Amino acid sequence: MILRIYTIIHTLISLAGIFSGFVVMFGLLAGKRLDGWTKWFLITTVATSVTGFGFPLHHFGAPHVVGVISLIVLAVTIYARYPKRLAGAWRWIYVVGALMAFYLNVFVGVVQAFQKIPALNALAPTQTEPPFQLTQLLVLVLFVLITIFAAIRFRPEPVPAP
Repeated sequence: MILRIYTIIHTLISLAGIFSGFVVMFGLLAGKRLDGWTKWFLITTVATSVTGFGFPLHHFGAPHVVGVISLIVLAVTIYARYPKRLAGAWRWIYVVGALMAFYLNVFVGVVQAFQKIPALNALAPTQTEPPFQLTQLLVLVLFVLITIFAAIRFRPEPVPAP
């Protein structure tokens, strides 16, 4: 029962991270900082990765590798956004990091969708079938293109030091 509640909480945090990730992504493409949404996105995305390690560990596998990569990317992204204030190269490092962290959330979301949604699971029960691979490839290509456009377009006004 406790594992089920934990799973629901983890899933809700993940969905909040994905939703806020869409908002931040559109903000980056529009050249807007969206400070509040960005903070919410970063908090929920870190929480998603951290809570992912709270499930029973049978062996260190792919989900754990994705979690570690996500936390490393998020650490650099948060550093670029806050201590470095998006100055110079830190601007595009932030954009790439934020969208990479968002991509990893969506990547895991696609995996979960193919595992949990019966119609998708029927198309790719082992996740080695072409529908799964094509979906993940399409998501990756879209994120690469969006990241390139966002890195070019996101040029926020500098925020004065406190």
